[in-house]
Amino acid sequence: MTAQENALNWFEISVADISRAKTFYETIFGIELPQQEMMGRQMAFFPAEDMNGKVSGSLVESNMHKPSADGVKLYLNGNPDLATPLSKIEAAGGKVVMPKTKISDEIGFMAFFIDSEGNAVGLHSNK
Repeated sequence: MTAQENALNWFEISVADISRAKTFYETIFGIELPQQEMMGRQMAFFPAEDMNGKVSGSLVESNMHKPSADGVKLYLNGNPDLATPLSKIEAAGGKVVMPKTKISDEIGFMAFFIDSEGNAVGLHSNK
């Protein structure tokens, strides 16, 4: 890995119900997640720019993907202010488990929520 490469280049959020999870994430971020079957898996893709080196990922429903609140912690981009997606989580079927919390002036803020599938997910923003 060179200094210019991201340590993370792809992520997958395990889901039990792709339709429910897709609706949840589209609702809290105000985005569209195109869905398709790929390699026997149902996938809904977060926005990406043709695999240009910026990190992106997908929701995935398959036998190998099991949602969990105890697994890997992923922080999604909540910029410009994570208060916006946080305000939509409970109405969309999730639960905020750590409210917007200041890390430091340099790093910004973080929060955690449980998504519609039972995954614990982090949010980060500069403000």
